[in-house]
Formats: sequence, structure tokens, C-alpha cells
Amino acid sequence: MHPTGSEGKQYHIECKQGDLADYLLVPGDPDRVPKIAGFWDSAVEVASHREFRSFTGKYKNVPISALSSGIGPACMAIAVHEAANIGVKTFIRVGSTGAIQKNVNCGDVIISSAAVRLDCTSNYYVMVEYPAAADYEVLLALIEAAESLDICNYHVGVTATTADFYAGQSRATADGYSLSMENWLSKLQKVKVLNFEMETATLYTLASI
Repeated sequence: MHPTGSEGKQYHIECKQGDLADYLLVPGDPDRVPKIAGFWDSAVEVASHREFRSFTGKYKNVPISALSSGIGPACMAIAVHEAANIGVKTFIRVGSTGAIQKNVNCGDVIISSAAVRLDCTSNYYVMVEYPAAADYEVLLALIEAAESLDICNYHVGVTATTADFYAGQSRATADGYSLSMENWLSKLQKVKVLNFEMETATLYTLASI
């Protein structure tokens, strides 16, 4: 069952069929949505409910939308579910991240080819052995865009998606408690994982299945 309102709007994102374009940019922060839309040729606000804020418009005559997911994998799962229900075909997450490799500097761009599934949310949908991998056409398009825009400092590789910002990413809590994620950080660095964030693995897994 997919809960909808009387006008056919999705329960959380409050968008209906036709409100969002096939191509959807997904930042976390609702305040980033109008900033993204400001670069388009035209844009209108579609909805704003809880952490889910959306704009739709055109860029170089191509319909495009942006929808904020809020923080974390559970919110991303809602965004993917409900946007897919009303016709979105391509999801591209855009947002901030924490680098864990010394060669990735502040201001660099990371293009995630896959993600380590430490998000927990994706485990409800498929076995843990199922990979969270980017669609190869979207991945190649992002790399081509970085090249054509002369973005020199970009990195392509594996991201780690966690369900928590503090202990889940090896940051101590207020009383210094951190449990076992300290060991995870060094292990992820050794196997060349580039960064920590909280949404990509959920997006890749749900979009794939």
C-alpha cells in the first residue's frame, strides 16, 4: 500500500504525478533546493513538507527537478519510494560528505561508483550481499560532466553510507563513547573507501531494485 492524499499526492513529499521531472537531483538540506534551482533557466516550487522540499523547472530545455531528502537513509528511502511512484526515472544525489582519504581535499568533488551498505535501511529490502552500485550510464554522465566543466579535483570511487553521523562515522559522542566504529574507519581507509555520508547506499540499492 502506498499512502496518498485525496489529490493523489504522495504522503510525505506531497507531490503527485507530473509534479516532478524524470531527472531528479536529491540534496539533503531543504535550503539547497532553491539554490540548485537558481542555476536553471526556469523553476517553480512544487511542495514543502517536513524535510521534503521540491522545485521543478528546465535547464537547457530539459525538464529537471530537485527534492530534498533530509538527513539519513530512512528519509532517503521515503524520497526514492514516493518519487518513483509518480514517475521519476533518474536519481542523482548531491550533497556534502566527509573525506577519509588524505588525497581528497576540502572542495573536491566525489562521484560515487558504489557504496558500502552500513546504512541499515537497505537491509530491509534485499540481502546484505547485494551491491549498492551506481547506474553505469549516470556514472559515466557525471564523469563526462566533470571533464567537460574542467573540474580538476574530482574522485571516482566507493563511498561508505552510515546510519549515524557521530559514532557511525568514528566521531565520539559527548561523553567520549564511540564503541567499535574506530576500527571501521581504519579498515575502510585501507580498502580505499573515499568518504563517509548517510544516503548513497540506500539510494543506489532502492533505485536498482
